[in-house]
Amino acid sequence: MTSEPIHIIGGGLAGSEAAWQAAEAGAQVVLHEMRPVRGTDAHQTDGLAELVCSNSFRSDDPYGNAVGLLHEEMRRAGSLILRSGDAHKLPAGGALAVDRDAFSAEVTKAIEGHARIEIRREEIAGLPPADWSNVVIATGPLTSPALAEAIRTETGEDALAFFDAIAPIVTRESIDFDVAWMQSRYDKAGPGGDGADYVNCPMDEAQYNAFFDALLGGEMTEFKEWEKSTPYFEGCLPIEVMASRGRETLRFGPMKPVGLTDPRTGRRPHAVVQLRQDNALGTLYNMVGFQTKLKYGAQKSVFSMIPGLEQADFVRLGGIHRNTFINSPKLLDQSLRLKVRPALRFAGQVTGVEGYVESAAIGLLAGRAAAADALGATFAPPPATTALGALLAHVTGGHLSDGAGAKGAFQPMNVNFGLFPDISGPFKGPNGERLRGKDKGRAKKRAVAERALNDLGRWITAACEPMQAAE
Repeated sequence: MTSEPIHIIGGGLAGSEAAWQAAEAGAQVVLHEMRPVRGTDAHQTDGLAELVCSNSFRSDDPYGNAVGLLHEEMRRAGSLILRSGDAHKLPAGGALAVDRDAFSAEVTKAIEGHARIEIRREEIAGLPPADWSNVVIATGPLTSPALAEAIRTETGEDALAFFDAIAPIVTRESIDFDVAWMQSRYDKAGPGGDGADYVNCPMDEAQYNAFFDALLGGEMTEFKEWEKSTPYFEGCLPIEVMASRGRETLRFGPMKPVGLTDPRTGRRPHAVVQLRQDNALGTLYNMVGFQTKLKYGAQKSVFSMIPGLEQADFVRLGGIHRNTFINSPKLLDQSLRLKVRPALRFAGQVTGVEGYVESAAIGLLAGRAAAADALGATFAPPPATTALGALLAHVTGGHLSDGAGAKGAFQPMNVNFGLFPDISGPFKGPNGERLRGKDKGRAKKRAVAERALNDLGRWITAACEPMQAAE
């Protein structure tokens, strides 16, 4: 047990969650956030846990979607990020979307008000001082250049990187609802929603082809020479990069029309652009899946071709920034410590997870592990059968080979059921019938989720006992 505080570098989702978990476990925490002393290319405020891209935490279905299961596990583990998200959720079909400003304010207020957390507004320009014995680096994908270089020097590994893109936001009043309509796919209602949560802008075949051609012909951001070889993350591709893979790609991606019926025609459109509510007032909507590297002038020109958005008022245009992450399976142990310098832990997107919730989840685990060290307890990782455990296992050792015996390239990963240990069947219906196809798939996911939540409950109980004894 030590009286030294845990130093957490970075006040994003992962850093805020790590600070909260460590403090709630009984440890003293110093949270270092460089904003507003030093800004980034993507942040606009100095609030903690600012959402710089989408306002969606994605699916909230714990039994049919891995990220929804991760939501539920984090709620049960006392997550500040999920608590704050639930407090400021917006209509978004089956997804959990939040009012980004109110969400950040909620997290900031909780952290500022915690008796065991001190916030220091300062940049940690290099590696932390040697006398800091318990550190969590949660600097996110926008790690400052000085710290990124220090990490590279310490580990002897070049940081990997990818580009992440931001989608445009428009005012609701500028959308033409003589053309657009409100509907969720298959009329599915999610948290705070009613089954009509998305704005839908339809296209016929001719409109789609004209839009597609203009999209590929639009002027794009020029990258610096050293950025040109940086790969994109497949889960957050710019819309024009997706389009470059084929004329029909968008119709099977963000512009898919399935589950939607245009009330003017009574038929499914050829393609659809969806917009999702972005603030509690319902005055702002973001373009779903429309991350872009088009220049601002090209964005206004091309996106105004979308039926219903001809007169759209773009309050934020899309953008692109370079994200940095480390080769975590090689560099980190199972408690997220740097093998060559165990006083340092890493959390969030810098570890190679992708997504708001996944970043916060790794922050949750890093905070609990750091608190265990501070309190003289032992940190036991969550079972690999849980979403938390499956994500941790991937980051700390689940991606070392390409399957042919050679080292594969470690890439960012969202949580998904493919990361979980398999579960045996057979899977049967309510009348004992053997299930096949999609019915079998749904039943298997539910079985995996039920196993995860059962195992999580036992892990939470076991993890709390040594902490309480140490206190």
